[in-house]
Amino acid sequence: MPLNSEEREQFLAEPHIAALAVDSGEADRAPLVVPIWYQYAPGGDIWILTGADSRKAKLITAAGRFSLLVERLAPTVRYVSVEGPVTETVPGTRDHLVELATRYLPADKVEGYVAMASADHGDEIVVRMRPQRWVSSDLGGL
Repeated sequence: MPLNSEEREQFLAEPHIAALAVDSGEADRAPLVVPIWYQYAPGGDIWILTGADSRKAKLITAAGRFSLLVERLAPTVRYVSVEGPVTETVPGTRDHLVELATRYLPADKVEGYVAMASADHGDEIVVRMRPQRWVSSDLGGL
């Protein structure tokens, strides 16, 4: 059963690990699909943080859009897939990293992760996407 707008936006706002998909730009390759942390508040844009020189960043820049899929298995199988255009790309900051780490990690692990990521990940960018097309379902009623 499809979710209504409020249900799908609320579900997307929860801290799920997303599968990001973007066109590979190559006729003989499938889209790139990778797990990623993201941030979203209902009614707004989605943003991700990724390496400035990563393949993912280059492909998103070339395509100008990407998709995210989030899902859960319990208490019912539920998913939301969203696709849309890139609206902004800006340099990532420590504040962005802290915000994502706080969303996904226990409080006592945030500082350690931020220190490691700041030292090891190199330059990062924030890519914002405006949700344009949605597909969603909750299979709990089946």
